[in-house]
Amino acid sequence: MLKTKNLLLISCLIMLQSVQAQVIHIKDAGQEQADAAALYQTKEVPQPALRAIPVKNIRLKNSLFTERYGLNVNYMMSLNSDRLMQNFFIEAGSPKNANIGIGKDGGNLDDFHWGWESPSVQLRGHFLGHWLSAAAYIYAETGNEAIKLKADGIIDDLELCQQYNGGEWLGSIPEKYLQLLADGKSVWSPQYTLHKTLMGLYDMYAMTGSEKALRLLDKFADWFHRWMMQLDKDGRSDVAYWGESCGMLEIWANMYGLTHSQKYLDLARHYGQPYMFQELMRGEDALSMNHANASIPWTHGAARLYEVTGQDYWRQVVERFWKCAVDDRESFCTGGQNAGEHWIPAHKLAEFCGENNQEHCTVYNMIRTADFLQRWSGDPKYGDYIERNIYNGLLAQQHPQTGMVAYFLPMAAGYTKGGEKKWGHPTRDFYCCHGSLVQAQTRYLEYIYFDSNDGLTISQYIPSTLQWQRDGANIKIDQDFAAHEYNKQYAGGRWTMKIKVTADRPTQFGIALRLPWWLKQKAQITVNGEAQAVSSLHGQHTINRTWQQDEIIVTFPYNIYAEPLPGRSDMVAFMEGPIVLAACTDNEVTLHGNPQKPETMFIPEYDQEYKTIRWKQSHYRTVGQEKNLRLVPLYEIGDEKYEVYFPIINNDSYETFYIGFVGSPAALADAFSRCTRRYL
Repeated sequence: MLKTKNLLLISCLIMLQSVQAQVIHIKDAGQEQADAAALYQTKEVPQPALRAIPVKNIRLKNSLFTERYGLNVNYMMSLNSDRLMQNFFIEAGSPKNANIGIGKDGGNLDDFHWGWESPSVQLRGHFLGHWLSAAAYIYAETGNEAIKLKADGIIDDLELCQQYNGGEWLGSIPEKYLQLLADGKSVWSPQYTLHKTLMGLYDMYAMTGSEKALRLLDKFADWFHRWMMQLDKDGRSDVAYWGESCGMLEIWANMYGLTHSQKYLDLARHYGQPYMFQELMRGEDALSMNHANASIPWTHGAARLYEVTGQDYWRQVVERFWKCAVDDRESFCTGGQNAGEHWIPAHKLAEFCGENNQEHCTVYNMIRTADFLQRWSGDPKYGDYIERNIYNGLLAQQHPQTGMVAYFLPMAAGYTKGGEKKWGHPTRDFYCCHGSLVQAQTRYLEYIYFDSNDGLTISQYIPSTLQWQRDGANIKIDQDFAAHEYNKQYAGGRWTMKIKVTADRPTQFGIALRLPWWLKQKAQITVNGEAQAVSSLHGQHTINRTWQQDEIIVTFPYNIYAEPLPGRSDMVAFMEGPIVLAACTDNEVTLHGNPQKPETMFIPEYDQEYKTIRWKQSHYRTVGQEKNLRLVPLYEIGDEKYEVYFPIINNDSYETFYIGFVGSPAALADAFSRCTRRYL
């Protein structure tokens, strides 16, 4: 009988075989436009409608968001630095940790990270870049010295690896992978892997001030520049678009904006014309059935090129991408729009409702694209998109107890989160989504507050404190849910926010409040107890006044409501505000009732929480059903099988009577009599 550790080893080897099958081949070589050189020349840097506020000025207050943030920090700190560095040590031939092996008795599996970080997997090493980016943000947002010390130690180890590699190369994979790629050989996304390291180094400089990280990045870029210039001489510059290189454009744009070095402009130009951009500019559908996460990051590169050059072409690319990706196609109630990692064609959403919907990486990256567009335009519709995807993507795809990631989020009933990949393991999976998870949970603070010429915009309602300056005055904004205060109002407060404004001297400015898409009644807003005239249902409400010691109370009226599955009016999801509700069930359950009157089908369910929120909220149970269910926020679901979209038979409808009725002849006659009395 095999020992348990040998069984685990065999399982890992089987897992390695399965992950190798997920090779993504991207050969997207666009034809460079005749006037392309002009697109990289710097004009006047554009002035956005909204300006990002440094995250160091914002702190999260105790809430659901701090709970999830804390899970992420604890997980990141639990990972051994040498295991995070294992593939860099091996590739560099560094004596540090490079001679650990598994002996004939099975050895210690904990001496390595596995899954996509296994030393035999071609994507190995990608996770460290994600980790560094997330650690950099955590330090900037919280001042956590422990994670800064850990990250700085990793930067020191990377410096040693670069020295062992000859002074430039800093990859966790061999240089020859890119030569194999250029020769047309099958290699699993080498540029994706290398990009994560480059971005991790950049974020360590941008968010923590690590000059060493910047030097390592700059030397690594020398290798890429020389490689690309040689490919250019050989007439093979299209190789830049192979190996899932979609993130590369952003790092070169970032570095050009930082240094104005010609080498980064050269690299940006060689990565800046994927065929997707040309399809979008021709008004074509560049996305349907294409790999979603091999397309979205291109928009981040285009966005940064717009910000550092001022060339409007790059903004048009991003806007046309959004039109193709969001405006011209439907989304699930959660905000997701893909299945099996690929974009679902317009008007086909219902046909792709299954086990492997909504890859986590796509949620995170689409939020980033929305953030660019929100800052440029000031349009609150992008804040609406971000809100929906935060609750039903970033939070819903993080395990509420372990903090691990769900690669997919099934939309069909009877599946568990993660889809075919299930929940991620702390050290034996390291999916791409595992990497985007640790980053996503650090980015909430970027989406809450924005500075503008007119004042301050509050885009997301997340308990937090902002330290801000306006016209030389020091201003503190304190935002929290009223439900976090001790009170006896068990049935209210979920969407009542208290915003306190404190200035060290009287200061005039406007505070713009986003009025979310899900409102069915106008928001109720008071300033120091005085009601404000709110003219719009959705969009934005701005309060202009002189502030010093003031309190805004914002109440969003809410009820449970139905949102149909596009293409299937007989299938609906139920939501409260921006929150998708789900029922724990092993199979699909049909509900009876009028989806336009969900209050006749559900009653709220309350309980003492003993947590930040005293009374359990956003919980419901059905009434009058063949099988009654409890509905809870999708982000609370952990290991259970669940249902989001429910087949519904509208018993109030004459049209559905003949289709949906099941019962005895006497009951049929009685129902027919009631129906005819109502409609005839």
